[in-house]
Amino acid sequence: MPDLHGLLADLTAEGDSVDALVAPLPAARWADPTPAEGWTIAHQIAHLAWTDAQALVAATDADAFAKLIEAALADPEGYVEAGAAEGAAEDPADLLARWRDGRRRVADALAAVPAGTRLPWYGPPMGAASMATARLMETWAHGEDVADALGERREPTHRLRHVAHIGARTRDFSFRNRGLEPPAEQFRVVLKGPSGEEWTWGPADAAQSVTGPALDFCLLVAQRRHRDDLALTAVGADADRWLDLAQAFAGPPGPGRSPAAD
Repeated sequence: MPDLHGLLADLTAEGDSVDALVAPLPAARWADPTPAEGWTIAHQIAHLAWTDAQALVAATDADAFAKLIEAALADPEGYVEAGAAEGAAEDPADLLARWRDGRRRVADALAAVPAGTRLPWYGPPMGAASMATARLMETWAHGEDVADALGERREPTHRLRHVAHIGARTRDFSFRNRGLEPPAEQFRVVLKGPSGEEWTWGPADAAQSVTGPALDFCLLVAQRRHRDDLALTAVGADADRWLDLAQAFAGPPGPGRSPAAD
């Protein structure tokens, strides 16, 4: 079973890492553009605060979350954009305070979820550990956008393993999300962690595989870099196809990122 306490500690640490990027910024810098088209730093933090609020409802009030699902289904892309835009219009100090409070409340709520409980979400229902992993993945991904906007490079940590895990586990979702039938056979995923350790998923004797640095795999599945800019190797036609459409986050197919300019 996943160690929920450890996951929540890592989720808190990831939020603190992104917080450290934005907390010193003067208000004007929150309007700096990020690699996500049309999104400023404020949009990135507002989206995290908005999604934390959604996760809090999912963890504490399933009936209320069902109403959120209805609103999202009416306009999936606009629903997310509206949440980010509304938060981005706040005073940065107020937005930062709201995000800090929200991520603390989510961690507390997930810690209190009874074992075996499935929480509703915009993808398949999930347990508290999976929800914590998903929140960590999204916090890390949007933190990368903020870091890129500021010209900063965050050192990868052991927390990437959580991001890589959800990336490997969402292989079939990535295919189905684009109307494709997932491959019948499992892949082997072998990644090199930040400290040189090896992280693996899938059967050791799988005919198809994906290998490379864990950071590159995480950037790919979070759609923060184009595969052409990453040192990932696919063996097998289906594994190669996966690298073109991998998506670790819920919702419609993401637009991904263009290759870096030469």
